[in-house]
Amino acid sequence: MSSSSVSQPVSNVPTLAVAVPDVSVVNAALWLTATTMVASLAYYFLGFDQGAVSVFGSDTHVHEYIHDARHFLGFPCH
Repeated sequence: MSSSSVSQPVSNVPTLAVAVPDVSVVNAALWLTATTMVASLAYYFLGFDQGAVSVFGSDTHVHEYIHDARHFLGFPCH
């Protein structure tokens, strides 16, 4: 068989061009850093903001506000 006798699939469906966003290394590093900082802050308030390591001292408003979420995520708090 010659290469000219091999039939190519014919499609009447138009192809769509998908634009791929240009993500630079600096932009990706900034997003990764910001995401890590927000996740670390959320982890601190959910897991460790109580007692001696509390940012707000003896004020337990943050602790009580997220108390049930702490138990749901498996953090012991008493």
